Amino acid sequence: MSIVIIVEGKNDRSRLRRVLLPEIEILCTFGTLNSLKLESLRKKAGDSEVFLYMDNDSSGKRIRGVLRDAFPDAVHIYTRRGYAGVEGTPDEYNITQLEKAGLEEYIIYPEPMSFLLH
Repeated sequence: MSIVIIVEGKNDRSRLRRVLLPEIEILCTFGTLNSLKLESLRKKAGDSEVFLYMDNDSSGKRIRGVLRDAFPDAVHIYTRRGYAGVEGTPDEYNITQLEKAGLEEYIIYPEPMSFLLH
């Protein structure tokens, strides 16, 4: 089964792209949702499993509400309040949230830092 993550903007998509395998499709709402955009997202998502990852602000909550109705079976992923949206969320926290959503097999984990001992 394919997986689609819906985020608000291209910077959110770029941030997640750094920690997810390329086969995960990341779609953007690009702000305000109208019926045309919703239909386009539905069509692109098709039969994929849908995950919603919106900013933790009033705009993100409004978009999540609309998408919750459009994708009632979607899994919700949340960023922490205080981060500057998904794009401002540290990779480590994004990875933790993606793991909680059950997406471990699609995560690109950073290389552990190797320290030289003298």
